[in-house]
Amino acid sequence: MIKETLERSNIKPTSQRTEIARVLLSKAQHLSAEQVLHLVNANDGQVSKATVYNTLSLFVKKGLVRQVIIDPTKIFYDSNTSLHYHFYNEDTGELSDFESDDMGFMPIVLLPENTVKSGVDVIVRVKNTK
Repeated sequence: MIKETLERSNIKPTSQRTEIARVLLSKAQHLSAEQVLHLVNANDGQVSKATVYNTLSLFVKKGLVRQVIIDPTKIFYDSNTSLHYHFYNEDTGELSDFESDDMGFMPIVLLPENTVKSGVDVIVRVKNTK
């Protein structure tokens, strides 16, 4: 099934790409590149850090995952590509989903001339109560 998913996205299903996809696409989740690298290599895997980063970039380009940038040092790869938004817990580093219907409003924004909207990213930052 993973190989077919890759092929439908015009991605050659190499063993490394297949293993990375198996880890990342097995369920709806948010993983950093380092977490993907750790999970892929947990069972004597032989996938390099560069391969993981290049594959994640390819998966984003092909629409298999969404990149969620918290800040330049915190980037997650989200296997849920449907329209939704995120809570980011600054205390735990956890990223979680909430549905767009829960927003309650969506501002109408006039786009700059000669542009089209390509997406909307909303990240609500939260902290634990004491």
